[in-house]
Amino acid sequence: MAAPRIAVIGGDGIGPEVIEQAIRVADAALAASRAACEWHRMPWSSAYYLRTGHIIPEDGWDQLRAFDAILLGAVGQPGVPDTVTVHGLLLPMRRKFDLYLNLRPAYLFPGVPSPLQGKAPGSIDMLVYRENTEGEYAPVGGRLYPGTPHETALHTAVFTRRGCERIMRAAFDGARKRRKSVTSITKSNAQGFTLGLWDDTFTAVTKDYPDIEARSLLVDAAAMDFVRKPEAFDVVVASNLFGDILTDLSAIVTGSVGLAASANINPERVFPSMFEPVHGSAPDIAGKGIANPLAAILSVKLMLDHLGQPAPAAAIQSAVSAVLNAGKVRTPDLGGTATTAQMADAVIAALT
Repeated sequence: MAAPRIAVIGGDGIGPEVIEQAIRVADAALAASRAACEWHRMPWSSAYYLRTGHIIPEDGWDQLRAFDAILLGAVGQPGVPDTVTVHGLLLPMRRKFDLYLNLRPAYLFPGVPSPLQGKAPGSIDMLVYRENTEGEYAPVGGRLYPGTPHETALHTAVFTRRGCERIMRAAFDGARKRRKSVTSITKSNAQGFTLGLWDDTFTAVTKDYPDIEARSLLVDAAAMDFVRKPEAFDVVVASNLFGDILTDLSAIVTGSVGLAASANINPERVFPSMFEPVHGSAPDIAGKGIANPLAAILSVKLMLDHLGQPAPAAAIQSAVSAVLNAGKVRTPDLGGTATTAQMADAVIAALT
């Protein structure tokens, strides 16, 4: 079988630093299974935009369609507007390739202290299914009378029954492989039209999964319970905005955003899926060699699972857990002094 072809977009800030270490770990894990990936590095970033006037070439989307998956570091750089980076690359990629399933796990590894007192390793173990193509991030809106006292801004949330149903069914299917519990995050008491549709769809979908415990929770109560009792959550399904915000919180209560991986998946496999760490480009520490690469490494783990390589994926998960449990090698975000490369070296050593 031919090796999967992966488009690598290191992007901005710490993105290239953590992605290169994640590739090193992936290659080591794959070699142990006598497998491999072909890594194709694409030069698209804010620096590329400043040189060329665009962050992705005209045929860039066609180029990406030819790959089996995409590995993205991060985009965003001071002085380059989000309309170029986020709205020129990240969000269009999710919509063009119908990456409607944004999967964000949060797990409290052994050896990693939670900022919450008394949380045992593994007690926090949730999987958030975030709708990734519509909702509050739909590019519908505009501004009237810019620069005047009458300036008016409008950004319209777009919810469709199809969009709600397919992410919810994915969440219920995922729950069948875990602890069989799904929590829907809503705010329909205030947003009765859009999130009323979300609630109605959730109620309808639950009827097809009588073996799954299902409940709805208002987003403000969910934010409270992510801190107060995060162990109560198994699978969580949320809209684009709510899923985005809550998963930053779930990352922090499990020790660091430097451990937060994500997958942007097209389950039908019509388009390549994209995998990225949650932490962003972190320009304040870019170039210092101290960024935690584990979020990128765990994102590669998700990618290998998606590509049908469960043995290397499981090996990476076990190696990361072993390194964190040992506590000898830690980057500054985890209270240590290790470099980005040293953390990856430790994971590679734990693979053997």
